[in-house]
Amino acid sequence: MALTLAPAVAAIKTRISSNARCTEVSASKSGLLVVAEKSPATPTPSLVVGRREGLSASFTALTLSLAYPSLATILEADDDEELLEKVKNDRKKRLQRQGVISSSAKETGYLQELVYKLSKVGKAIENNDLTEASSVLGSSIREDWVQNVNVAFAKLTSNPEEKSEVDAFNSSLASLISSVDKREIELSKSAFVSSASALVRWVESTGLGALLKGL
Repeated sequence: MALTLAPAVAAIKTRISSNARCTEVSASKSGLLVVAEKSPATPTPSLVVGRREGLSASFTALTLSLAYPSLATILEADDDEELLEKVKNDRKKRLQRQGVISSSAKETGYLQELVYKLSKVGKAIENNDLTEASSVLGSSIREDWVQNVNVAFAKLTSNPEEKSEVDAFNSSLASLISSVDKREIELSKSAFVSSASALVRWVESTGLGALLKGL
C-alpha cells in the first residue's frame, strides 16, 4: 500500500492531543474547589442605540440618496470596471502559473520525493522509530534533497503568502531533523505536523495538488 501523508499527520495529531488532554485533566482536578467558590459573574449591560439617533441616521441617508441620484450609478460603473480588470489580471496570472508548472517537471519531481519522504518519516514517528526517521531525513538541512526542494519552491512560489508557507516549512523541517537526531519523540511529532501542514497549505495555494501523489 502506498504511503500517504495525511493519515500520518492525523495519527500523530491524535497522539499529541491525547497527551495534552491527560495533562489538562490532571490540572483541572486540583482547581475544581477554587472555581466552585467564585461568585457568579455580573452580566455586562448591553449597548442600547437611541431611537432618535437611528431615525436621524436614516433621514440623512435618504436625503443624500435623493439629492444625488446619479452617484450610485457612477459607483456601480466604477465597481464593474474594477471587477472586470481584476478578472482579467487573475486569468493572466493563472495562465502564467500554468505555463510555469508545465515547464517544471524536474521541480515537481523534487516535490514528489519530498511528499514520499515525509510520509515515511511520519509513519516511523508514529511507531516511535526515530532511527528509521533519521535515516530518511539525513542529519541536516544541507542534504541534497532539501536543497532540491528549495529549488522547486523558488521556481513555483509566486506571492508573499506562499513565501510565508515556504519559510514555515523550512523552519519546521530544521526543527524536525534536529529533534529526530536528538531522539526527542514529542518534539519530533510536533515538528512533523508543522512541516507537513505548511507543505499542504503551500501546495493548495499553488494549485499543484493534482500533480502530487500521496498528500
